[in-house]
This record gives sequence, structure tokens and C-alpha cells, in this order.
Amino acid sequence: MSRNQSRRSFLQGTVSSVSASQLLLAARSMNANPLNLPIGLQLYTVGKEMDSDPAGTLKKVAEIGYKNVELSPMGKTPVSEMKKLLADNGLKSPSGHFMLPDLMKDLQRNLDAAREIGQEDVIVTVPFVADPSRLQGADQMAAFLHMLNSLTLDDWKWNAEQFNKIGEQVKKAGLQLGYHNHNFEFKKYGSTTGYDEFLRLTDPNLVKLELDCGWVTVAGHDPVAYLDKFPDRYRYLHIKDFKEGFTPRTTLMDQNPGAPVPTELGRGSIDYRRIFAAANKTKIRAYYVEQEPPFTEMPALDAIKIDYDYLKSLHS
Repeated sequence: MSRNQSRRSFLQGTVSSVSASQLLLAARSMNANPLNLPIGLQLYTVGKEMDSDPAGTLKKVAEIGYKNVELSPMGKTPVSEMKKLLADNGLKSPSGHFMLPDLMKDLQRNLDAAREIGQEDVIVTVPFVADPSRLQGADQMAAFLHMLNSLTLDDWKWNAEQFNKIGEQVKKAGLQLGYHNHNFEFKKYGSTTGYDEFLRLTDPNLVKLELDCGWVTVAGHDPVAYLDKFPDRYRYLHIKDFKEGFTPRTTLMDQNPGAPVPTELGRGSIDYRRIFAAANKTKIRAYYVEQEPPFTEMPALDAIKIDYDYLKSLHS
């Protein structure tokens, strides 16, 4: 029996006793949060906890109420073990984060891992460059940040080419390639930005988008404007907040005066009611809390409880 046949049989058997309007109200009540979608968490938010105690961390994440999680490429837990931990805690992972060089080097292995976890979308976290020697240096992290902050328009054109090529292979494998933004993508190049050029040059059917609303705001742009302009390209949202008073910037990890200070949802400067209103008109499939470190005021697991409760409150 096909999936559609199973669903049709269920509805036919149910409609005699429960009206369609009652079913809709019941579905909304079960989700009871913005977009009528389960509240998700990007596990980067609890990365340290995942590294030290993945089983205990996922148990706490599920106990708070999260239903979806997005896996980070920095995860150390083997795929088979992660699959079991997710199932044990009633968690699903619709999408995962991957690094572009990893996909270029061994796409099949990464697609197999995504399928085993149950993911449908392969989201690339950051761009890369054609010449990896640009990352040379004693401090690899510093070299990597410098690379991201100094991307040229030609770099973005190269990235668009790679994404289109990989996106075609991912699509043939039955999955979807996507891209997750930070703030450095919005650096100006004349009348355009790296992000706008990337969107212009990538095939909308091969490369979808995960909109990080917090980083767009830090860059001085409006997430709503992008959701309104590209309603068919966005499939996922990242939800984070920063305290009032930061100076917009397009340099990643810029700690100069006025730097954005991460905080819990509802305690910062971003109005998510209007963002969710705009997202309701798009094809968003899931959304994830992703609070940025450092967690100076409370442990990460306490912070994600506040984030979760805030999102639940928006439904009322």
C-alpha cells in the first residue's frame, strides 16, 4: 500500500466521527507553536554537552519538548549510534549541516549518512575557496575566519558553480542541497552582496536555503524582506537573538565595540512575530533554535529551555 493510500484510508475512516475542522484544531493543538511545526534545536547550541555526553544531552533536549534536531558537522557520535539515540528520545532530524569540502571529496558517504539518520536536506554551513592554500597558517581557525571574511565576488561565483554541480547529484539521490547563511555573506560588492550573487547564480531547484534570521539582522538586513522576495527557496529557519544595542556588521566574529551579544529568545532585539508571519507564506518545512555561545549567564541547557518556552508563548 502506498503512503498516499494509507493516508486516504485513515482520513476516510476518521471523517465519519470527527469533522475536518476538528482535525485541524487538533493538529494545531498538538504542535501549539509558530508555523504549526515542531520546535527544533540546532545541536551546535549544545555542542560541548553533546561532545561530553550525547545520550544525556539528547534526553534533556527531548524532555524540554524539542521534537526536531539539526545535526552539526562537528558532531563526534557515530552515525549508527546517533540514529539510535534520536529514536530512543523520540527525536527526528529533517536536515543536517555539512561542510562543502567534505561533500566535494566524498559526496556519497555523506549522503549515505544523511539517509541513515533520516534527513531529507543536506545543508552547507559555510562557503569555501578554490585554492585551499589560502587557509595556511599556524592558527587554522584564524585562517578559516579570515578566508570567510575576505571572500571576493569571484569566490562567490565559484561557490555557486560547486553548489549547482553538487545540488544536481544530491537531487538525483532523492535529497535536497541547501545553504545556511551567517552575516559575512552580506558584504557589499558594488551594488550587490555575496548572498544576492549566490542566490542569483544558483539554480532554485537545486539549491534551497536555510535562513538564519539572527545573522541576517546582525548584517543590517531584514529577514522578512528575503522571505517575501524568495518564498519558494527557503525551507528552514534558524532562530536566534542578540541583545539590543549592537552595531550591524558583515564581519564574522567581529569583537570590536558594538559587537552583537547573544541572548535567549525574547530577551533580545529581534521581533519574531513578524518573521513568523512572513514565513507562514513560504514553504518552510522546519525551524531550529540556534543560540550562539558563549553562555555566560546560564548553562546552555537552561538557555534552550527559555528559548523553547518563548516559542511556545508566541502561539498564544
